[in-house]
Amino acid sequence: MGRGRVQMKRIENPVHRQVTFCKRRAGLLKKAKELSVLCDAEIGVVIFSAHGKLYELATKGTMQELFERYGKYTGGPPADEPMVEPM
Repeated sequence: MGRGRVQMKRIENPVHRQVTFCKRRAGLLKKAKELSVLCDAEIGVVIFSAHGKLYELATKGTMQELFERYGKYTGGPPADEPMVEPM
């Protein structure tokens, strides 16, 4: 017997919302790693929590290298200019 469908709306209870965020974030990062291994793909995931905390995953190399590569494909800024300003 499977679970019922989850209604896609904001979770009002802040404790339940935080627990769901942590579980789903972990699941998303796990799936990204699996996809990278199974398909030999380079994957970068960036997540900002509601509190502004940064979570990131780069499966090969660094996020900076992935951003630079992304910039080449999209016509972004040259490699010598940082895409993201340091905090």
